[in-house]
Amino acid sequence: MCPPTYFDVVYEINPWMDLGVPVDASRALAQWEHLRATYEAHGHRVDVIDPVPGLPDMVYAANGGVVVGGRALAARFTYPERRPEGAAYERWLAAAGAGITSLGQATEQNEGEGDLLLAGDVMLAGTGFRTSRAAHAEVAALFGLEVVTLELVDPRYYHLDTALAVLDGGTSPATIAYLREAFSPASQAELAERYPDAVLATPEDAAVLGLNVVSDGRHVFLTDRATGLHDRLRERGFEPVGVDLSELLKGGGSVKCCTLELRPATVPSTTTTTAVLDEEARA
Repeated sequence: MCPPTYFDVVYEINPWMDLGVPVDASRALAQWEHLRATYEAHGHRVDVIDPVPGLPDMVYAANGGVVVGGRALAARFTYPERRPEGAAYERWLAAAGAGITSLGQATEQNEGEGDLLLAGDVMLAGTGFRTSRAAHAEVAALFGLEVVTLELVDPRYYHLDTALAVLDGGTSPATIAYLREAFSPASQAELAERYPDAVLATPEDAAVLGLNVVSDGRHVFLTDRATGLHDRLRERGFEPVGVDLSELLKGGGSVKCCTLELRPATVPSTTTTTAVLDEEARA
Protein backbone atom coordinates (compact mmCIF):
# COMPACT_ATOMS: atom_id res chain seq x y z
CA MET A 1 0.00 0.00 0.00
CA CYS A 2 1.03 3.61 -0.48
CA PRO A 3 -0.09 6.24 2.04
CA PRO A 4 -2.05 9.19 0.61
CA THR A 5 0.53 11.72 1.77
CA TYR A 6 0.23 13.70 -1.47
CA PHE A 7 -3.29 12.62 -2.44
CA ASP A 8 -5.38 15.34 -4.04
CA VAL A 9 -7.53 15.88 -7.12
CA VAL A 10 -5.43 18.19 -9.26
CA TYR A 11 -6.49 16.89 -12.68
CA GLU A 12 -9.46 15.03 -14.11
CA ILE A 13 -8.75 11.72 -15.85
CA ASN A 14 -11.87 9.78 -14.84
CA PRO A 15 -15.53 10.67 -14.20
CA TRP A 16 -15.09 10.49 -10.43
CA MET A 17 -12.59 13.35 -10.31
CA ASP A 18 -13.95 16.87 -9.89
CA LEU A 19 -11.59 19.79 -9.46
CA GLY A 20 -14.40 21.68 -7.74
CA VAL A 21 -14.67 19.17 -4.88
CA PRO A 22 -11.95 19.68 -2.24
CA VAL A 23 -10.05 16.79 -0.69
CA ASP A 24 -9.63 16.55 3.08
CA ALA A 25 -6.05 15.26 3.27
CA SER A 26 -6.14 14.40 6.96
CA ARG A 27 -9.39 12.46 6.57
CA ALA A 28 -8.00 10.60 3.55
CA LEU A 29 -4.97 9.54 5.59
CA ALA A 30 -7.13 8.45 8.53
CA GLN A 31 -9.33 6.34 6.25
CA TRP A 32 -6.27 4.78 4.63
CA GLU A 33 -4.75 3.99 8.03
CA HIS A 34 -8.02 2.35 9.06
CA LEU A 35 -7.95 0.13 5.96
CA ARG A 36 -4.38 -0.87 6.74
CA ALA A 37 -5.26 -1.62 10.37
CA THR A 38 -8.28 -3.65 9.23
CA TYR A 39 -6.10 -5.86 7.04
CA GLU A 40 -3.67 -6.38 9.89
CA ALA A 41 -6.48 -7.18 12.33
CA HIS A 42 -7.52 -10.00 9.98
CA GLY A 43 -4.07 -11.54 9.95
CA HIS A 44 -2.48 -9.92 6.91
CA ARG A 45 0.82 -8.08 6.79
CA VAL A 46 0.97 -4.81 4.90
CA ASP A 47 4.13 -3.58 3.21
CA VAL A 48 4.29 0.12 2.42
CA ILE A 49 5.88 1.92 -0.51
CA ASP A 50 7.04 5.49 0.08
CA PRO A 51 4.87 8.06 -1.71
CA VAL A 52 6.52 10.38 -4.22
CA PRO A 53 5.81 14.13 -4.24
CA GLY A 54 3.88 15.20 -7.30
CA LEU A 55 2.17 11.80 -7.75
CA PRO A 56 -1.21 12.23 -6.01
CA ASP A 57 -2.66 9.00 -7.40
CA MET A 58 0.17 6.78 -6.17
CA VAL A 59 -2.11 5.82 -3.27
CA TYR A 60 -3.94 3.58 -5.76
CA ALA A 61 -1.31 0.87 -5.44
CA ALA A 62 -3.26 -1.76 -7.38
CA ASN A 63 -2.49 0.14 -10.56
CA GLY A 64 1.26 -0.12 -9.95
CA GLY A 65 1.69 -3.62 -11.33
CA VAL A 66 0.78 -7.29 -11.09
CA VAL A 67 2.56 -10.14 -9.28
CA VAL A 68 1.97 -13.82 -10.05
CA GLY A 69 4.13 -16.68 -8.85
CA GLY A 70 6.78 -14.27 -7.66
CA ARG A 71 7.13 -12.56 -11.03
CA ALA A 72 6.28 -8.87 -10.95
CA LEU A 73 5.43 -6.66 -13.93
CA ALA A 74 5.21 -2.93 -13.27
CA ALA A 75 2.60 -0.79 -15.00
CA ARG A 76 2.92 1.50 -18.00
CA PHE A 77 0.24 4.12 -17.48
CA THR A 78 -2.04 5.67 -20.08
CA TYR A 79 -2.12 9.26 -18.86
CA PRO A 80 1.09 11.29 -18.62
CA GLU A 81 0.09 12.50 -15.15
CA ARG A 82 0.51 8.96 -13.82
CA ARG A 83 3.36 7.59 -15.93
CA PRO A 84 6.09 8.23 -13.33
CA GLU A 85 4.25 5.90 -10.95
CA GLY A 86 5.25 2.92 -13.09
CA ALA A 87 8.94 3.55 -12.51
CA ALA A 88 8.38 4.08 -8.77
CA TYR A 89 6.57 0.77 -8.42
CA GLU A 90 9.13 -1.01 -10.58
CA ARG A 91 11.91 0.15 -8.25
CA TRP A 92 9.99 -1.07 -5.21
CA LEU A 93 9.21 -4.44 -6.77
CA ALA A 94 12.83 -4.89 -7.86
CA ALA A 95 13.96 -4.41 -4.25
CA ALA A 96 11.12 -6.32 -2.58
CA GLY A 97 12.92 -9.65 -2.20
CA ALA A 98 10.89 -12.29 -0.34
CA GLY A 99 10.30 -14.38 -3.45
CA ILE A 100 9.56 -11.47 -5.81
CA THR A 101 11.45 -11.08 -9.10
CA SER A 102 10.89 -7.96 -11.17
CA LEU A 103 10.26 -8.29 -14.89
CA GLY A 104 10.60 -4.52 -15.26
CA GLN A 105 7.90 -2.29 -16.70
CA ALA A 106 5.39 -3.45 -19.25
CA THR A 107 6.14 -2.50 -22.84
CA GLU A 108 2.44 -2.16 -23.61
CA GLN A 109 -0.15 0.14 -22.05
CA ASN A 110 -0.95 -1.68 -18.81
CA GLU A 111 -2.43 -0.43 -15.53
CA GLY A 112 -1.62 -3.37 -13.30
CA GLU A 113 -4.25 -4.95 -11.11
CA GLY A 114 -6.60 -2.19 -12.09
CA ASP A 115 -7.24 -4.25 -15.22
CA LEU A 116 -5.56 -7.59 -14.44
CA LEU A 117 -7.37 -9.76 -11.90
CA LEU A 118 -6.13 -13.28 -11.22
CA ALA A 119 -9.06 -15.70 -10.93
CA GLY A 120 -7.54 -19.08 -10.10
CA ASP A 121 -5.46 -20.11 -13.09
CA VAL A 122 -7.04 -17.50 -15.39
CA MET A 123 -6.18 -13.82 -15.71
CA LEU A 124 -9.26 -11.70 -16.31
CA ALA A 125 -8.11 -8.65 -18.25
CA GLY A 126 -9.99 -5.42 -18.82
CA THR A 127 -9.70 -3.17 -21.84
CA GLY A 128 -11.60 -0.26 -23.34
CA PHE A 129 -10.25 2.68 -21.38
CA ARG A 130 -6.78 2.09 -19.91
CA THR A 131 -5.09 -1.26 -20.58
CA SER A 132 -4.57 -2.24 -24.23
CA ARG A 133 -5.36 -5.58 -25.83
CA ALA A 134 -1.70 -5.82 -26.76
CA ALA A 135 -0.91 -5.76 -23.04
CA HIS A 136 -3.11 -8.81 -22.57
CA ALA A 137 -0.95 -10.74 -25.03
CA GLU A 138 2.18 -9.53 -23.23
CA VAL A 139 0.84 -10.72 -19.87
CA ALA A 140 -0.13 -14.12 -21.31
CA ALA A 141 3.39 -14.60 -22.67
CA LEU A 142 5.22 -13.43 -19.55
CA PHE A 143 3.15 -15.32 -16.99
CA GLY A 144 2.09 -18.36 -19.02
CA LEU A 145 -1.56 -17.85 -18.15
CA GLU A 146 -4.80 -17.97 -20.07
CA VAL A 147 -5.86 -14.35 -20.40
CA VAL A 148 -9.54 -13.57 -20.92
CA THR A 149 -10.17 -10.17 -22.50
CA LEU A 150 -13.19 -8.30 -21.14
CA GLU A 151 -14.30 -5.06 -22.76
CA LEU A 152 -15.47 -2.25 -20.49
CA VAL A 153 -18.00 0.19 -21.96
CA ASP A 154 -19.02 2.54 -19.12
CA PRO A 155 -16.45 5.30 -18.42
CA ARG A 156 -17.36 5.27 -14.71
CA TYR A 157 -15.92 1.77 -14.60
CA TYR A 158 -12.71 2.55 -16.41
CA HIS A 159 -10.73 -0.26 -14.74
CA LEU A 160 -11.80 -3.88 -14.45
CA ASP A 161 -11.46 -3.77 -10.66
CA THR A 162 -14.27 -1.21 -10.49
CA ALA A 163 -16.70 -3.55 -12.29
CA LEU A 164 -15.60 -7.05 -11.27
CA ALA A 165 -14.30 -8.67 -8.08
CA VAL A 166 -12.62 -12.03 -7.56
CA LEU A 167 -14.10 -13.39 -4.33
CA ASP A 168 -12.48 -16.83 -4.25
CA GLY A 169 -9.84 -17.96 -6.70
CA GLY A 170 -9.58 -21.37 -5.06
CA THR A 171 -12.85 -22.67 -6.48
CA SER A 172 -13.19 -24.01 -10.03
CA PRO A 173 -14.30 -21.86 -11.67
CA ALA A 174 -13.36 -18.95 -9.42
CA THR A 175 -16.15 -17.18 -7.58
CA ILE A 176 -16.60 -13.65 -8.85
CA ALA A 177 -18.99 -10.72 -8.62
CA TYR A 178 -19.58 -8.23 -11.40
CA LEU A 179 -21.84 -5.58 -12.89
CA ARG A 180 -23.25 -6.82 -16.21
CA GLU A 181 -23.93 -3.35 -17.56
CA ALA A 182 -20.27 -2.34 -17.34
CA PHE A 183 -19.31 -4.80 -20.10
CA SER A 184 -19.91 -5.14 -23.82
CA PRO A 185 -22.52 -7.74 -24.90
CA ALA A 186 -19.78 -10.13 -26.00
CA SER A 187 -18.01 -9.84 -22.66
CA GLN A 188 -21.29 -10.26 -20.79
CA ALA A 189 -21.81 -13.52 -22.67
CA GLU A 190 -18.24 -14.64 -21.87
CA LEU A 191 -18.71 -13.98 -18.17
CA ALA A 192 -22.10 -15.68 -18.06
CA GLU A 193 -20.69 -18.81 -19.70
CA ARG A 194 -17.57 -19.01 -17.53
CA TYR A 195 -19.14 -17.96 -14.24
CA PRO A 196 -22.80 -19.01 -14.18
CA ASP A 197 -22.90 -18.78 -10.38
CA ALA A 198 -21.36 -15.31 -10.13
CA VAL A 199 -22.74 -12.75 -7.74
CA LEU A 200 -24.44 -10.08 -9.83
CA ALA A 201 -24.03 -6.59 -8.44
CA THR A 202 -26.66 -3.90 -8.74
CA PRO A 203 -25.95 -0.53 -10.38
CA GLU A 204 -26.48 1.06 -6.96
CA ASP A 205 -23.69 -0.96 -5.34
CA ALA A 206 -21.35 -0.49 -8.30
CA ALA A 207 -21.98 3.27 -8.23
CA VAL A 208 -20.23 3.51 -4.84
CA LEU A 209 -17.39 1.27 -6.12
CA GLY A 210 -18.77 -1.67 -4.18
CA LEU A 211 -17.01 -4.09 -6.54
CA ASN A 212 -13.60 -2.58 -5.79
CA VAL A 213 -12.82 -5.25 -3.20
CA VAL A 214 -10.05 -7.36 -1.75
CA SER A 215 -10.99 -10.88 -0.71
CA ASP A 216 -8.95 -13.54 1.08
CA GLY A 217 -11.50 -16.19 0.18
CA ARG A 218 -13.51 -15.63 3.34
CA HIS A 219 -13.37 -11.95 4.32
CA VAL A 220 -14.33 -9.45 1.64
CA PHE A 221 -13.00 -5.96 2.33
CA LEU A 222 -15.14 -3.35 0.59
CA THR A 223 -16.80 0.01 1.01
CA ASP A 224 -19.33 0.24 3.82
CA ARG A 225 -21.72 1.97 1.41
CA ALA A 226 -22.46 -1.12 -0.74
CA THR A 227 -25.01 -2.51 1.69
CA GLY A 228 -26.90 -4.58 -0.87
CA LEU A 229 -23.71 -6.33 -1.93
CA HIS A 230 -22.87 -6.97 1.73
CA ASP A 231 -26.16 -8.88 2.01
CA ARG A 232 -25.52 -10.95 -1.13
CA LEU A 233 -22.00 -11.80 0.03
CA ARG A 234 -23.33 -13.07 3.36
CA GLU A 235 -25.85 -15.22 1.50
CA ARG A 236 -22.94 -16.82 -0.36
CA GLY A 237 -20.97 -17.55 2.80
CA PHE A 238 -18.54 -14.62 2.74
CA GLU A 239 -17.92 -12.18 5.57
CA PRO A 240 -18.09 -8.58 4.31
CA VAL A 241 -15.83 -6.14 6.13
CA GLY A 242 -17.03 -2.61 5.52
CA VAL A 243 -14.51 0.22 5.32
CA ASP A 244 -15.15 3.94 4.80
CA LEU A 245 -12.92 5.24 1.99
CA SER A 246 -15.21 8.06 0.91
CA GLU A 247 -12.38 10.59 0.69
CA LEU A 248 -10.33 8.39 -1.64
CA LEU A 249 -13.46 7.79 -3.72
CA LYS A 250 -13.02 11.38 -4.93
CA GLY A 251 -10.09 10.17 -7.02
CA GLY A 252 -12.02 7.19 -8.39
CA GLY A 253 -10.76 4.44 -6.10
CA SER A 254 -11.73 2.32 -3.13
CA VAL A 255 -10.39 -0.73 -1.28
CA LYS A 256 -8.92 -2.69 -4.18
CA CYS A 257 -7.44 0.39 -5.81
CA CYS A 258 -5.44 0.97 -2.62
CA THR A 259 -4.19 -2.61 -2.56
CA LEU A 260 -1.57 -4.37 -4.70
CA GLU A 261 -1.55 -8.08 -3.88
CA LEU A 262 1.77 -9.94 -3.75
CA ARG A 263 1.94 -13.58 -4.76
CA PRO A 264 5.54 -14.67 -4.09
CA ALA A 265 7.27 -17.67 -5.62
CA THR A 266 7.79 -19.18 -2.18
CA VAL A 267 5.35 -19.15 0.66
CA PRO A 268 6.69 -17.45 3.81
CA SER A 269 5.84 -18.86 7.23
CA THR A 270 3.59 -15.89 8.06
CA THR A 271 0.86 -14.13 6.15
CA THR A 272 2.17 -11.21 4.13
CA THR A 273 0.94 -8.75 1.57
CA THR A 274 1.72 -5.60 -0.26
CA ALA A 275 -1.55 -4.48 0.33
CA VAL A 276 -2.65 -8.01 0.87
CA LEU A 277 -1.37 -11.42 -0.09
CA ASP A 278 -4.47 -13.52 0.34
CA GLU A 279 -4.70 -16.44 2.70
CA GLU A 280 -5.51 -18.72 -0.22
CA ALA A 281 -2.04 -18.19 -1.70
CA ARG A 282 -0.56 -19.54 1.53
CA ALA A 283 -2.71 -22.65 1.77
